[in-house]
Amino acid sequence: MEHPLVRAYHDTEWGMPVHGEQALFERVTLEAFQGGLSWFTVLAKRDAFRTAFHGFDPEVVAEYGDADVERLLADPGIVRNRRKIEAARTNARATLALRERGGLDRFLWDRRPARTPAPRTAAQVPTKDAGSAALAKELRSVGFVHLGPTSVYALMEAVGMLDTHLAGCHRRGASGVHGAQVSASATAAGSQ
Repeated sequence: MEHPLVRAYHDTEWGMPVHGEQALFERVTLEAFQGGLSWFTVLAKRDAFRTAFHGFDPEVVAEYGDADVERLLADPGIVRNRRKIEAARTNARATLALRERGGLDRFLWDRRPARTPAPRTAAQVPTKDAGSAALAKELRSVGFVHLGPTSVYALMEAVGMLDTHLAGCHRRGASGVHGAQVSASATAAGSQ
């Protein structure tokens, strides 16, 4: 049986389109923290993460110094991993730098794949693909760290860029991305 927290997340949030710099920076950060852990571990600590990381305000997180890193390493409410904490700071700085190129929202959503999977079973749900590998590479090229093809694929699912709800799931298609038109750059990124 699924935990009620996971069920609520699935039924109300996961796979729904997420826009806005701060909301997307939160998802990027949480996906980076999730690497090597269960999503439930991160989801259960989400409120503590929000408090510890000042609501995922990238301007605040970008200014974190060594004392902030030590503060976070001592916080039992979050995942205490130095590399992931430092990655959050680095990724906040990269998020701010993207403002000159239209921002994180535009950067991600312009790279939405032309097609979304239509899995019928959990075994058919991909964990990465050529599009997530290309987007991970592009994110690294603009200064993001600790995001590989698998974490980027999970990000794309979580923010509604892909709809991997199973064909019989009551949430399938709820995001509106199934069959949506996308830009030429998204088609190119998804086919790489």
